[in-house]
Parts: sequence; C-alpha cells; structure tokens
Amino acid sequence: ELVATILSQHTSDTNSDRAFAQLKAEFSSWEQVADAPVEQVADAIRCGGIADQKARRIHQVLAAIQEREGGLDLAGLDDLDDAAAEAYLLSLPGVGPKTAACVLAFAMGRPAFPVDTHVHRIVARLGWIPANTTAEQAHRLLAAFVPPGIRYDPHVALVDLFVGQESGAEICERLARLNGRPVGIVASQPAVLAGVLDINASVKGAPAKPMSATSAGRSRRSARIVSKR
Repeated sequence: ELVATILSQHTSDTNSDRAFAQLKAEFSSWEQVADAPVEQVADAIRCGGIADQKARRIHQVLAAIQEREGGLDLAGLDDLDDAAAEAYLLSLPGVGPKTAACVLAFAMGRPAFPVDTHVHRIVARLGWIPANTTAEQAHRLLAAFVPPGIRYDPHVALVDLFVGQESGAEICERLARLNGRPVGIVASQPAVLAGVLDINASVKGAPAKPMSATSAGRSRRSARIVSKR
C-alpha cells in the first residue's frame, strides 16, 4: 500500500495500477527494488508519470525502513496506536498525510480519512473545509471533523462518486440539492456526513446501501510492505 500510494501521486488510477504491476513484474521482491539502480526502477514505473522522482522516493522509503526495522516489513505498526503509527509513517522520507492515511485506512483498517485530489475538491465545494485549504490542512481539519467510526465509508463514497461523473463542481451542486440543504450548512452538521452514502446512491439512481471496509473489498491486514506473490 505504501509503494502503491507513492505511485498514485499526480497520475490516474489506471496509470498507477499499471506502474505498480510493472514494478512487481520487473522485480521479484522489495529487496530487489531497494538494491536496483534508481534508473532501473524508474524505467519499470515510467507509465505512471514523474517516474524519476517516484523511483528516488521509493528508494529512500525502502532504505529508511530497512535501516529502522532490519528488513522491509512494517508489521510492527500493528502494535502501535493510531497516532504513533501515523507519526511513524509521516517520518519516512517524502511521506505526507495522504500517503500515511491511505496506509492506515487500507492496509491497517485504522480510522483514517485519506484526502486525495478528488475528495479535497468535493469537500471544499460542500463547505466542509474553506476553499483555499491546502491538502495538509484538509487532513488536519477533516481528522477532527469526521467521526472516527465512519471515516472509511465517506472516503470511499466520495471517490466512487467522482469516478465516471461530471466535474467536481457539478457533482457537489447535485449533492447539495439532493441533501436539501445549502452547501454551507454541511460544515456545521457532522451528522450529515453519514448521509453521503445515501446521497451517492441517489445520484447514481441505485438503492442506498451502506458500505464498509469489508463490503468494499478491503480487509484488515498487517501493513507488510512485502506483497504476497
């Protein structure tokens, strides 16, 4: 999840998935990735965009983990509480709030709320955060605003809502109308967050049904950086 999230930066899901698949096809283990020349890693992930920068970042992260843990294994994060696990991830070279939140939410089942470009745009339009809020500020604000018990589902719903739809602005205007409230009201009513799932289903014309980490296809698992093959 950590490497996959690095590859997802500044590109589409399709391209990042292809880059990750090609990286795994080129190297049989993360140890080989760590030992390979940066140029070879960059060539393997070229389709994901800004490959030279991402390859250097991957090398730096793997080197830091090897030095701290004695190997490429982050299973020790399972023994830390949420704040300590986040702090560890943020201390790795080039790992920011979004990357850390993705690892916490998707690899560890922790109550994190990743804010990618799509989510950032939509929550700003909804009035959950000020329009000029930076990505780092958005993570801090939403961490305090979104109740821990429902952080996963609104993130999945907002990402799913964006994919295949119109522009973010049009989606948010439709969300506000469907919710029957002025956009600004949402910021003062945390309970409205739970309605995002029903709104998402309404936009798509499908019956509303709640999603969870399990039903969305993500299971809690140890945050091991070495993938099973």
